[in-house]
Amino acid sequence: MTVKKSERLIVKFITNQASHEEIEQLTEWLKEEENQIVFKDFVKTNYAIDTALNSFDSSEVRKQLSERIEKENNVFTKRRFSSYYKYAAILVVALGGFYFYKNSSSEHARKNVIVPRVDEIVLQYGNGSSENIDTSEEKEVTDKDGNIIGKQEKNRLVYDKAFAEGELVYNTLKVPYGKKFEVQLSDGTLVHLNSGTSLRYPVQFGKNKNRQVYLSGEAYFEVSKDKAHPFTVNSQQVNVEVLGTKFNVDSYANNASTDVVLVEGKVSLYKDQKTNDNQVFLTPGFKASNLKGQTTFKTEQVNTDYYTAWVKGSLVFKNASFDDIIKKLERQYNVTFINRNKTLGREIFNARFDNEPIEVVLKYFSDSYEIDYIINQDKITIK
Repeated sequence: MTVKKSERLIVKFITNQASHEEIEQLTEWLKEEENQIVFKDFVKTNYAIDTALNSFDSSEVRKQLSERIEKENNVFTKRRFSSYYKYAAILVVALGGFYFYKNSSSEHARKNVIVPRVDEIVLQYGNGSSENIDTSEEKEVTDKDGNIIGKQEKNRLVYDKAFAEGELVYNTLKVPYGKKFEVQLSDGTLVHLNSGTSLRYPVQFGKNKNRQVYLSGEAYFEVSKDKAHPFTVNSQQVNVEVLGTKFNVDSYANNASTDVVLVEGKVSLYKDQKTNDNQVFLTPGFKASNLKGQTTFKTEQVNTDYYTAWVKGSLVFKNASFDDIIKKLERQYNVTFINRNKTLGREIFNARFDNEPIEVVLKYFSDSYEIDYIINQDKITIK
């Protein structure tokens, strides 16, 4: 195996691009002592982190590779890097589990580690009480009288299908930065909640009444069809009404606009009270935006994948300013950015990250655009 091919295999494995066959090739390649030297030199050339090299354990790496082979059955294709050397910083992040923190005296290494805050998902009940949701649990969900009305399936609440006879009881889910959650409403509608999002919804929808929920933040809706009960999402004075469809609503309080992207079906949008004159209708593949303080909507055709990629853990930035990018990074990873480079904040970028650690994202911007930053626990300062 040539040196260049071995380097390519190392990076492909670390970035989850390696196929089952390539992982086996790399495992065999690492059995040779001279190849371990090449591996060390590769790391040293790209990172110059002596603490990592001094505690590098090649046998542990081979063990991890072997375990990975047992688990890997599919080929996962991610974005292709134009230069593997350019993105080689990913090695330090991913191999950290093997050796990066073994040297307990390495204060230098620890200073470069991001420690995100950990906040809890909160379910607030209609009577004002609340509880934290542990996403590792599976349990029954009850109402105030102890009646079973659904269940928690780890990262999803599922309510039983039923309609309320009397007054509606509303619950509110609050998802903090750094986490995501799902709720399946009593009509079967599935809602994916993004980081920093709050959804107020009835435990059971009312008979002969429209279905209404209240959103602050971002959510992707897969609405169950029910012609007799139209479904309305109320967010930042923008209302989205549907019968059954799939769409994304982005209405964070600190956004300049509320954006609705339609994936499937048909929706109508309006502000305040609905009339025949103030409705805007969307068809699949279109986005509608409403700037704060304005009454009109701007519509345009878009690639909906850019706006729904977050549901699967990806981050996509298309013609996005750096200021907007760090807002999304704060939500995704529950960290705080302090940007002292105001000119950089206005610059436009295009990038995609598929379930990458925050360190990889930062290294990408650092290597590609010479963005300099320092880390202090959960705070990242852009110089």
